[in-house]
Amino acid sequence: MVEAAESGDYMTALRLWRPLAAQGYAYAQYKLGVMYDKGQGVPQDYAKAAECYWLAAEHGNACAQYRLGAMYATAQGVPRVDAEAVKWFRLAAEQDLACAQHNLGYMYATARGVPRDYAKAVECYREAAEQGLAAAQVNLGNMHDNGRGVPQDYAKAVECYREAAEQGLAVAQVNLGNMYGNGRGVPQDHAETVKWYRRAAEQGYTKAQYNLGVRYRDGRGVPRDYVQAHMWFSLAASRSPLDEDRDLAVQGRDAVAASMTPAQIAEAQRLAREWKPLREQAD
Repeated sequence: MVEAAESGDYMTALRLWRPLAAQGYAYAQYKLGVMYDKGQGVPQDYAKAAECYWLAAEHGNACAQYRLGAMYATAQGVPRVDAEAVKWFRLAAEQDLACAQHNLGYMYATARGVPRDYAKAVECYREAAEQGLAAAQVNLGNMHDNGRGVPQDYAKAVECYREAAEQGLAVAQVNLGNMYGNGRGVPQDHAETVKWYRRAAEQGYTKAQYNLGVRYRDGRGVPRDYVQAHMWFSLAASRSPLDEDRDLAVQGRDAVAASMTPAQIAEAQRLAREWKPLREQAD
């Protein structure tokens, strides 16, 4: 059954999971929920997915509890009810499911479904981070960086950011680059800043692309190179989801263009046109 789903033979998987789910097997109910959630072998149906997850969650399946909590948190297939999301995240977290521990920490940090409690958020993030979850590592780093729920500790923040950055999480790579750039928790090292910005920028993370453009424009950590600066600003401008970030990238691109020859601008535009993201693995 698992082999059929993993090979993409969803119709066979569906034929096998359905009778087992009807007999009350929690794992089958969970897997059936995943198929409805993702539209695998059936039309995508979030309400049906939530129903299947609920059946499996009631039987104690941690993955189903986590996914049901996520549906309540995002109003997919069910109304948004933060208290219900917290309930299911907590049950899954108690079974040591790292993604549930992380999400429960987020609910405490943002006062969704529970009173805000930074110390509890830190506890949850730490549990997930110790299991290697990159998202939890970067959020735990943020808590140390800003002194929320723990005493402010830049060195500890750097440690957490590095763990996530080395797994390929772009936001952690930018945060680690920032720490090197500002000399917080580590000696100031502009070359290291550029290294981490580049790794995130090459994944397509627009904040990193903008930051890398600034570095090439100013010649900090790299030789000044307006062609590279223009390229990275252009990429950030074309991909930024927020108007404010897009405007900054456009301003940066146009400012360096004023100091470039037409041939240099054409080269920068060609590089941007031919650029393709490189993906790293991260949880």
